[in-house]
Amino acid sequence: MHVLIIVSLLANVIVLVPVCYGLLVDASWTASAYGPPTDARQILLSVYLAIGLVSAVLLVLRDPRLVAALLAVQVAYKLSTPLTVGSIFHPVVMTNLAVAMLHMVTLVAIWRTLLCA
Repeated sequence: MHVLIIVSLLANVIVLVPVCYGLLVDASWTASAYGPPTDARQILLSVYLAIGLVSAVLLVLRDPRLVAALLAVQVAYKLSTPLTVGSIFHPVVMTNLAVAMLHMVTLVAIWRTLLCA
């Protein structure tokens, strides 16, 4: 498997494990990053758990097409967060943009590999 695929999937897991844990236990830092506990925050937790689980599964399955689908959806939502939040200086937005850049590099590598196959 292309090393960038592993890096992107591991980045998802490494970022999402502490974030999901923090949201699950309502850690003190979650209020400043995600707001107070609400149904909407719990829905976001569900999305994060799904992305983390699918990323872990794809580390085992190693199917570049499935990885590309996951990363493409992530890039789309992560790039939209500055617009929905209204700032690029929010810590979650900055993290989203950094991860989106990594995932875009990985997507280009996957597409090049698939097109040359």
